[in-house]
Amino acid sequence: MKKTQIAAQLYCFRDFIKTPEGIADTFRRLRTIGYEAVQLTTALPESLKPADILSLLKDAGLTAVSSHEGGAKILDHTAQVIAKLQALGIRHTAYAGPHVSPTGTGEVIALARRLNETAKTFRAQGITLAYHNHAIEFKRFEGKFMLELIYDHAPDLAGEIDTHWIQRGGGDPVKWIRRLANRMEYLHIKDYGVDSSNHADIWSNVPVMKPVGSGSLDWDAILSAAEESGVKYFIVEHDGDVIDPFDSFEESFRFLEKNYVK
Repeated sequence: MKKTQIAAQLYCFRDFIKTPEGIADTFRRLRTIGYEAVQLTTALPESLKPADILSLLKDAGLTAVSSHEGGAKILDHTAQVIAKLQALGIRHTAYAGPHVSPTGTGEVIALARRLNETAKTFRAQGITLAYHNHAIEFKRFEGKFMLELIYDHAPDLAGEIDTHWIQRGGGDPVKWIRRLANRMEYLHIKDYGVDSSNHADIWSNVPVMKPVGSGSLDWDAILSAAEESGVKYFIVEHDGDVIDPFDSFEESFRFLEKNYVK
């Protein structure tokens, strides 16, 4: 991978980007670490206009290569989202997990079909709509994972899997990357670990998110599969289980820079 292919997901900095000044500080610090690209988030103030965001990005030397938009807005206010993305010059966005709670196979398929029709609408305007998963999509409905049903019934919907959440749901990140070969250009990367706040009891542990390279995921296999499958951007994320996201994002960037940047 190249440095320009590594991006930072801004949701992780939601506590820091509530004001224009906070956004400017966050952008500057990310650029200082080495990031050249970001993925925008709904955590940015709604009052901020696309021109304001572009100005803040330009001042920091950053580029927005993608965004996450609210699920209901994507499906119910499609034209509004498309206009926003066009104003930002963004050609890729993701539906970040179900905004409804399907109770059975039929409801999952209905959601998938709505996503598929919306993806076609986005594509007609030169924008790719992708699906970002969490662990909940590994709930089974009549023998099939929810994530399988979504991708099977939404062939025009691109993938944007999250390595931590795939693992946490019991899946194999490498297999899912290969399954979505040539259907996924953006990959969310964060590590998976088992930590404990009770250091005296090894049995006291929970799954946690960790900086890339500090957990148990096989990054050689994951990143090799990703590059072979057509992934163009590697979106670093650490949206929970973290005290200082800047420290985490720097650790992830240094790991990628040292071991995988060519």
